[in-house]
Amino acid sequence: MLEFNVTGMTCKHCSAAITAAIHQQDPAAMVEIDLSGGRVQVVSGVNPKQFIEAIEQAGYEAELVKAVT
Repeated sequence: MLEFNVTGMTCKHCSAAITAAIHQQDPAAMVEIDLSGGRVQVVSGVNPKQFIEAIEQAGYEAELVKAVT
């Protein structure tokens, strides 16, 4: 599981945009978003850097805070 701090998420549209960006990198990824906490959890084998780049391209700032294999 990967956990990211994501700044700029405020609504369901943000949640959908981030989920879509993650699914572009891994369509099978399981994504959980905590809007109030600014956290995104992803279960995937893809390199976290790819998700950070995808989230940032969607217009948000992302930082990996936890990677559990």
